[in-house]
Amino acid sequence: MIKIIATATCFCLVSIFTLRAGQPEWKQVPSILKQIVAPKFPARDFVITQFGGVAGGQTDCTAAISNAIEACVKAGGGRVVVPAGDFLTGPIHLKSGVNLHLDANAMLKFSTDPKAYLPAVFTRFEGTELYNYSPFIYALDQKNIAVTGDGTLDGQADASNWLAWKQTAQRPKLVKMAEDNVPMEKRQFGAGDDLRPDFVEFIRCRNILIEGVKIRRSPMWELHPLLCTNVTVRGVNIVSHGPNNDGCDPESCNDVLIENSLFDTGDDCIAIKSGRDADGRRVGVPAQNIVIRDCTMRDGHAGTAIGSEISGSCSNVFVEHCEMSSPNLVCALRLKSNAARGGVLQNIFMRDVNVGLVKDSVLQIDFLYEVGAKGDFKPVAHNVAMENITVAQTPRVLNVRGFHAAEISGVRIYNSTFKDIQKPDVVQDADVKLVNCTLEPAK
Repeated sequence: MIKIIATATCFCLVSIFTLRAGQPEWKQVPSILKQIVAPKFPARDFVITQFGGVAGGQTDCTAAISNAIEACVKAGGGRVVVPAGDFLTGPIHLKSGVNLHLDANAMLKFSTDPKAYLPAVFTRFEGTELYNYSPFIYALDQKNIAVTGDGTLDGQADASNWLAWKQTAQRPKLVKMAEDNVPMEKRQFGAGDDLRPDFVEFIRCRNILIEGVKIRRSPMWELHPLLCTNVTVRGVNIVSHGPNNDGCDPESCNDVLIENSLFDTGDDCIAIKSGRDADGRRVGVPAQNIVIRDCTMRDGHAGTAIGSEISGSCSNVFVEHCEMSSPNLVCALRLKSNAARGGVLQNIFMRDVNVGLVKDSVLQIDFLYEVGAKGDFKPVAHNVAMENITVAQTPRVLNVRGFHAAEISGVRIYNSTFKDIQKPDVVQDADVKLVNCTLEPAK
């Protein structure tokens, strides 16, 4: 049997008797989905206006929301409801059994005063643990929690407040503290350090649902489940174009479903992570069993990315039935690490994805990211398969950059069509093949 395979710089005919598509791997998906069950809540509502919340966007409703949450917990759980109207608030800390629900035409507008997000809480900044400003919506060691509804979460971030902190000098300080194994209790950051908080961050939580809400103007990553189990993200609408505005970052999580959602972002639409460098290896919890389906990706660095904070490794990622297209979308699938991060990225599968336009390539694997080969930890990408990918326009199909001490193996694209190709592929120190694919150069 003869098929067309594209190499790094040309097209050639080769035998592919020994190559096969990755469809058998998808048999794992039903068993993963059986483990992902959205939490249910008692039919009790605690409306924030009954606890002192005032619409209009001028009155601080932080205490009213906190009091509603406490009443909900005391009653045995239910919904804390934000009714129609604009409500100004600081950080919201969810507790077990609470569904923060935004009615249609409800908007939570989050304060741009950094002091509102102190005292500092336990969190991660780009994969490194520390104490820092509270995320806007936060939970630690809780179970059965949710953010739902048809309303809007508005972070109000712009260049006059949070986004001006992008070039902080404190990020290298934090990374150095982690490399030097400074105890967590001494990694205290906050006022004057300019490390932006995430929008929604749940840490070491179980049974999570984020459904329906719109998210706008985030200071940093938008949805960040961290060290969580049983996470459902469904029907969210995220449009936020600030720097590092990843749409959803499941980090060191197990059993995650992301579906029927829109991502139009200033960074990766979905970025799967597991900790940075020494800190990621110290915690040592991989990201695994993640299903992404029926989503729409517009602007962003990648439709789905794995890394770069991936030192704890990642396995069993399934992406299917998604639509991706934007002149600002760099690539459809992106794996990134380096010799300081390391990590094993394996069993990564994408199928039945329609791509209109991407800026750089369809598949990008970058192990020369940032410090590249400078480090002692071998990054590995193994068993990566894309199938039935249809692309209307792409500069190139592959942009894969490894190095001699790294491993990129068993990377295959099957039964796919790529049109309007403008440049040769880049494949460096990697085992990558296109099998039974149609490639049409730009006219």
